[in-house]
Amino acid sequence: MGCFGLSALALAGLLWWEPRRAEPLIELGLFRGAPFAGATLIAVCAFAVLGGFLFLNTLYLQETRGLSPLAAGLHTLPMAVMTIVASPLSGRLVAGRGPRLPLLIAGTSMTLGLLPLTMVTAGTPVWQLFVAYVLFGFGFGMVNTPITNTAVSGMPRSRAGVAAAIASTSRQVGTALGVAVIGAVAGAGAGAAGWWIMVGLAVAVLLIGRLTTRSRVVMTDM
Repeated sequence: MGCFGLSALALAGLLWWEPRRAEPLIELGLFRGAPFAGATLIAVCAFAVLGGFLFLNTLYLQETRGLSPLAAGLHTLPMAVMTIVASPLSGRLVAGRGPRLPLLIAGTSMTLGLLPLTMVTAGTPVWQLFVAYVLFGFGFGMVNTPITNTAVSGMPRSRAGVAAAIASTSRQVGTALGVAVIGAVAGAGAGAAGWWIMVGLAVAVLLIGRLTTRSRVVMTDM
């Protein structure tokens, strides 16, 4: 509780101090734009899901199913392969249709991939795991490009680099939070709850993407 209290004080201090600086570390005014704020939240949610997935799935494969580290890694290859396949496809969709469609696909596919994992047991057929991994990997592969595009959309070109950097940092924050939160839940013996938390975050990617993006975005200079 003391650490939570200290974190709250640090956040309050940051919010008070940064607007008063001529060259702030974080330009809080950027968050007034819905696309940028949405991209930041999507990045945190999506990468929290990834961090939690890698952590909890590794525990499941090795401790529940009794696989070796090598075998557990090989079991997750379908997820990695689909991420590689979906990433360039996402870029083409963003270029042709804007960021909304790939974000909707990402949120939907990740949700559908995670739902079966809420009910896994030591006897779950491997093919069911692979279907879940394929769906999750495809969805995650779709999310990266629209995050960056949405973050810089509508921004003056002079601030695009700052916006993209904050979005990138949000990915790292999300991964750290996913491992920490899902790890704490798993440590308390509530593995199923960890999967459900990730389902909720995947749904958040879908909803935030729907609410904060347009089909096409045109960058302007100011």
